[in-house]
Amino acid sequence: MKIIVPMAGRGSRLRPHTLTVPKPLVPVAGEPIVHRLVKDIARLLEEPIEEIAFILGDPAFFGDEVVESLRALARSLGAKPSIYRQLDPKGTGHAIMCAEPSLSGPAVIAYADTLIRASFQLDQDADSVIWTKKVPNPQAYGVVNLNQREEIVELVEKPQEFVSDQAVIGIYYFKEVSELRDELRYVLENDIIHGGEYQINDGIKRMMAAGKVFKTGTVDEWMDCGNKDVTIETNSKMLAFRQADGEELVSDKAINHLSQVIPPCYIAEGVLLENSVVGPNVSIGPNTKIYDSHVKNSIIQSSSTVKNATLDQAMIGNHAYFDGNFTRISIGDYSKLE
Repeated sequence: MKIIVPMAGRGSRLRPHTLTVPKPLVPVAGEPIVHRLVKDIARLLEEPIEEIAFILGDPAFFGDEVVESLRALARSLGAKPSIYRQLDPKGTGHAIMCAEPSLSGPAVIAYADTLIRASFQLDQDADSVIWTKKVPNPQAYGVVNLNQREEIVELVEKPQEFVSDQAVIGIYYFKEVSELRDELRYVLENDIIHGGEYQINDGIKRMMAAGKVFKTGTVDEWMDCGNKDVTIETNSKMLAFRQADGEELVSDKAINHLSQVIPPCYIAEGVLLENSVVGPNVSIGPNTKIYDSHVKNSIIQSSSTVKNATLDQAMIGNHAYFDGNFTRISIGDYSKLE
């Protein structure tokens, strides 16, 4: 089994937190988004992962440090790491084809901007499985249309009339991913464009027209990291999941002086808490220092300093300094407010 991860986008909706760090590498609940996503997919598949291919953007932004962290992630799962580049943002189908040498055999394709919780097994009779989540407002999403045999026969983008409540979340399994590769090659060679880009859906639709059987795999939780507010909500959910899984979230190398920690919280090594109340639902990165503050429902990344603050629904980047009376703040890396 292979995992293919297109992640070349800059994550503009999450700025300023993605001005210096690619969105899939932004830590949520103490771990970069793409690391948690890949680990959860590998756990769900319950079979050896042969290769993990990452499709990155401009090397000036997705540099050597990013590449090394992704290679280490793949190796930690016993997989061969492969790095590809999408230097021209021409859509989801084009991104996948940038990894063409890896497009053979069984594979999962997963876009690295969401997190999931799921427990289903892949349908071995299907040529492909599209992972979905039941949503209360399907008109806001791309959804699948099913026949009486529960097979996917159509992909419908933001239907104004009810088609189904199963939203496509951007994770796909292909029993033989070379079939998608061949159809996407046709899409690119024949310049089939929708929304100004080459789309994965056009390759999938060609597979359906050729008689390939598509089924759904419904996830229990689908958590977005698209902007600051939903990322904080996702952080809270992931902290609760990690706590329920019995993971140790508070480092024994953090220093707590006259402070209270209300779980669930992730507190990394090197953190200093001084005369503060932290939690619930707070993630704090390595070597951050918090003085005389009350912080809840927030994310503070590494090597930052927070003083005299009352924070709720806040997100603070790396190497930032904050001293003030604001609450619902969002400041990026190397910012300073005092």
